[in-house]
Parts: sequence; structure tokens; C-alpha cells
Amino acid sequence: MIRKRALALATTLSIPLLVSLGLFAQGPQRPNVVILLADDLGSSDIGSYGGPVKTPAIDSLATGGARFKTFYSGCAVCSPSRATLMTGRQHIRTGVYNWIYDQTQKSHLREREVTIAEILKGSGYATAHVGKWHLGLPFEGHSNYKPTPADHGFDYWFATPNNAEPSHHNPVNFIRNGKSLGEMEGYACQLVAEEAIDWLENHLNPDTPFFLNVWFHEPHQKIAAPESIVAKYQGPEQSLGLQEAQSKIAGLYSATIDNMDQAIFRLLAKLESIAPKEDTLIIFASDNGSYLRNRNSGLRGQKGVNWEGGIRVPGIFYWPGTISAGKAIETPGGLVDILPTLCELLSLDLPRDRHLDGTSLASLLLGNPNGFNRPQPFYWHVHRSKPIVAIRDGDYSLIAYRDNDELPLTNRTDEAWIPLIKEGGYQGYELYNLKKDPKQTKDLASRYPEKLQELKRKLLDINASVMADGYDWHLEGQP
Repeated sequence: MIRKRALALATTLSIPLLVSLGLFAQGPQRPNVVILLADDLGSSDIGSYGGPVKTPAIDSLATGGARFKTFYSGCAVCSPSRATLMTGRQHIRTGVYNWIYDQTQKSHLREREVTIAEILKGSGYATAHVGKWHLGLPFEGHSNYKPTPADHGFDYWFATPNNAEPSHHNPVNFIRNGKSLGEMEGYACQLVAEEAIDWLENHLNPDTPFFLNVWFHEPHQKIAAPESIVAKYQGPEQSLGLQEAQSKIAGLYSATIDNMDQAIFRLLAKLESIAPKEDTLIIFASDNGSYLRNRNSGLRGQKGVNWEGGIRVPGIFYWPGTISAGKAIETPGGLVDILPTLCELLSLDLPRDRHLDGTSLASLLLGNPNGFNRPQPFYWHVHRSKPIVAIRDGDYSLIAYRDNDELPLTNRTDEAWIPLIKEGGYQGYELYNLKKDPKQTKDLASRYPEKLQELKRKLLDINASVMADGYDWHLEGQP
């Protein structure tokens, strides 16, 4: 590959800065791109974020690249967060309101959305998705049309519709390019890594840049891992003050993450064997926070809720020669920013016919924090959460609760609730300074009424825009 940076970066960075960073002389024009996504990984699970799990492979990406101290999911639950990652848009805009249950729902990532894979494929990239999908797949006996990863820009795909079933061990629900594979022997993370390696070895033109989307199932329930790995964590987990039963669950949970890290190690070794490190940009993150309260950095809440513990995740960007090693970035980023970030780093055009909610992180990654400006606050919405909605603007977080009792909390997948979501209002606003109070313990709404009203206006403006885009799946007809 040609080792030079695209000169289009000069439109956003000064010439002296570009020269000082060596961007005219280093890094490929079109790097390979790999996105590694964990499932339900907490913000303090892995070693590079102070966690108890031994994750040398993931940690090597953090030490060799940039680690965001604060990084956010697209949503507190899985399907919506994945939709946000793929499109740079708040998930309701994409048609994904909650996690997708293909057996009864029409919901899916709509074909009208422009994904990372489509953008890169249109620029000459080979594209593959391996691992969990959970953005809607056709279901046998179900009359509703749903696209596959192939309809969203992937040349090759190997996926499960939702979680690995019946568990991470010997899953039975993988599909390869539309063909069900039946029971597969091994653990889900290793099977996903093997498929990615096989694609790199046997299905890839070595002269073509590639986009490889690797979405693991770990540590989402139902969990399983080799006993040899589980044994490593029984004692350490008990030292956290957990009761024996909790310790066993936590030990198994940690073991699934360790097993995933070992799978990532194998994949990284393969990537290094086919191209210099400088030729590949790797991103690591999780779709939402952990379902274990003690694995979310002591933050309030967990998976499924719009407190910081439900939406904070690891965020690592690795691109040797372009992104400085050992960088710890203070400014918050998120999954919603990945698409615009890739477009700027690779000098590709953004979709211009739709609203993007994310902001490019390129200036932060390339050492120009003063060049970064986020024009729109982070915004999260999930109807079963209490609070139902949240934003982050600068150091401040604003959360709010629903203003009626009609919206169902028990039925997570019934699409009849969509009109109530779109028409509903909010009450019970609370204001927090996350810089001074990251655990959200001190509501400042009464102390700072002007800040409260400022953020309330921003929240309601974003909310109105998002809901206007949201598709009414409960209505007849197809999008």
C-alpha cells in the first residue's frame, strides 16, 4: 500500500501541524479498517481501564494507540447501539427503537440508511462482517421482509441473528451468507476469530484494502468459557468481597472476556502477518455497559438504563504511525462518532442527505484537541429505562423521566408502543456535573436553573428531530 496521508486533511488541520505530525510522509492512503465490538462489556472490565480481567491483546491496542477516558455507547441496549455505530445516527432515526426480536418484530436497520460498510465498499474496500448482528435478519416462517448484512454493504457475512444459542459454547445459530450452519464446536469468540482469519486468508484480494467488522458475543449472557480460564478468576473475584455464588458468576463472566481477548490475539497476529501495523486502523469498543453493577467503574446504573453505568464503554483507536502511542484522551467520544471519524481520516465524503448525530474525532486522535468541536450533545433514549432520556453537553448530564404511565415497561418488543414513544413528553429533569460528580449523586437542577433550561431546550430540540425521523413499524406497509 502507498504510505502517505491524504492531503485533504489540510482542510481541517494546519499545514505546520500536519508537518509536525508527519502525516504527509507516514501512514497508508487507504488503511485497512477493523472494528472489534464486545457485547455487554463494562467500562472497567479490561486491564487498560483498570479492570480485573487479563486482556493483554486489547491492552496492547490501548498502549500502542489512543484510549478515550470517557467513551459512550449508542444506547444502553444492544440493537440500537449497533445501529448508531453503523450509521453515525441516533438509533431511532434508523428504525431501531429497542433490541430486535425477529420472531415477532418488523423492526430492522432500514435499507435507506448509509452504513460504514457501504461507504467503504463504494471506495473500493472489500467488506466482511463476522459475529453477532442483531440488526434484523429474515426469520423462517415470518412474512416480513428484512435485509441481511449483504444489503448493508458487506460482501461476506457470518453472523448470529441475536445472541449465541444456547450459550457461547457450541452455538447452533450461526449463518454464513444466508445459509444456516447448525451446531458448531467451540466457543463463540474463537469461532468468530477463526471465520475472520479464514476470510483474510482465503477470500481476500491482497491488493484490496478491507473493512472487517468483528462483533463478539462475550460477555453477554448465556455465558460459557473453558474451565481452565474460569479457574484463573475464582479466587480474584472472591477477593472483591462477593459472596461465593456471585463470585462463581463473576469468575465465569471474567473468563468469557479473557477468552475473547485470546481470540483477538489470534486475529491481531493474522492481521500483522498480512500487512504492516501502519496499514491497519483498529477500533475496539462495546455496545453498552455491563449487566454486573460492579463492572461499570463504580458509575450509577448498568446495562439497560440511561445512567452513566449503562452507556459508558471502553473506546480504543489503534493506528501506528498516525495515532500516537499511549495517548489518553480526556474529551468524551462515542460509537456515534465512528462513521464521521472514519470518513475524515480516510478522506471520504459523508452522507449529505440525512442528519448525522456524531462528530469526527480525527482532530483528537491526530493531536489537535483545540480543533475539536461537538455541535450537538450526546443523546440517549430507551423506553424501558428510568430515566427514559439523557443528554451530555460538555461536563453536564441532563436526564428526564417519562411524563405518563401508558408506555409499557414489561413488553420490550411490542411495536404498538412506537406512537407513545414518538408523542411522549418528559418530566422530572435532573442535572449533574460529570466532571465533579461522575457517579451522578448530586442533582444540581435547583441550584443552576439557567443551565437546566439551556440543556432542556437542547434535549427537546434533538428529541423532536429524532422522533420525526423514526419509522412507524406498527403501521402497515414496508419502508
